[in-house]
Amino acid sequence: MGKERPKRLGEKLGLIRKQLELSQNEMVRRLGLSGKLTREEVSAYERGVREPSLPTLSRYADVARVWIDVLVDDDLDLPKETPSATKSEGIRRRAAKSKKS
Repeated sequence: MGKERPKRLGEKLGLIRKQLELSQNEMVRRLGLSGKLTREEVSAYERGVREPSLPTLSRYADVARVWIDVLVDDDLDLPKETPSATKSEGIRRRAAKSKKS
C-alpha cells in the first residue's frame, strides 16, 4: 500500500472475519480466493505483518459491505455488524472528530 500504512487495517480485517464467524480458511473461500490466498496470509494480514493487495482488500470490503475507505482510514470504524444491510461508509471515530475541530 505504500509507505504510510493503515495502523488499524489488520484489526479491521480480523474483526470482519470474526463478525462473520468464519475461520481463516473459511474466509479465504468467502473471499473467492481459494488457490490464490492461504490461511497463513490471512493470519499475516490480521496481525499486521503483511498487507493485502488492492484486489484482495476490495473483496474484503465487498464481503463486509463497506466502502474500501472504511478499511484503510484509521479514523473510520467498521459498522457494529458486518455485512451491513446497506453498503456502509463507516463510523467516524470520536477522536478523529475532535482532531478536525
